[in-house]
Amino acid sequence: MTEITEPTPLPARPGSGARGEVSEILKTVVLALALSMVLRILLFQPFTIPSSSMEPGLVTGDYIVVSKFSYGWSRASLPFNLPLIPGNGRLLGHGPARGDVVVFRLPRDPKQTWVKRVIGLPGDRVQVTGGVVSVNGVALPQKPGGLTSDFDAPLRQVLQVRETQPSGKSYVTYDGGSGLPGDDTGVYVVPAGNYFMMGDNRDNSLDSRWPRESGVGLLPAQNIIGKAEIVVGSWNPGSALIKPWTWLNLRGNRFLERIR
Repeated sequence: MTEITEPTPLPARPGSGARGEVSEILKTVVLALALSMVLRILLFQPFTIPSSSMEPGLVTGDYIVVSKFSYGWSRASLPFNLPLIPGNGRLLGHGPARGDVVVFRLPRDPKQTWVKRVIGLPGDRVQVTGGVVSVNGVALPQKPGGLTSDFDAPLRQVLQVRETQPSGKSYVTYDGGSGLPGDDTGVYVVPAGNYFMMGDNRDNSLDSRWPRESGVGLLPAQNIIGKAEIVVGSWNPGSALIKPWTWLNLRGNRFLERIR
């Protein structure tokens, strides 16, 4: 019978095991960072909501995930708005639908990222009359709810209004009262390659009702980063990454909520 014997291992050089372990750890970290960067550039990107213009669906401190592949890619999808994608359109994608919540680069300052809801598509005619939005001459149905306090300004009372798109998609908006700026507008004709955007907190939102110099103006398709999909978590005011003692200052009722 032939016996199988293990070869006698060669003595390790002093320190070689430690160096090898450190090398493997570094390789793992680099690979993880590279994979994270690819996912961030091509698929998903996180954002923090800094303002109350999309209340009540999104509130200050929400940490959301944006899907980039929903609409394809443009230079706005890349870090620092790098001009690596030619032309002004989008690659391998289609435009957003009415009612989608979209994150985009502000036309007048692409370093800023804003979030609003799509109200008008290319070719649409949009008008606001008495706070009621009409698209192509048809008013979007609104169902008033009860009064509530503005999330970021509890002393401000607002009316909850459920608005419904022709597709059946519905969401709750805030109405701060009648006769406020933006409640009555002319007719906006949305040109090809552009979108009309509005915030859900209708009387506390600079959006497409205002010209590009002060609001959003009409949003070019190439400025869209992606579709806001989900609220991963939410932090109370004062929380910050550089303040570890605030990391657990969470809102327990705003985790893994779909954005409607």
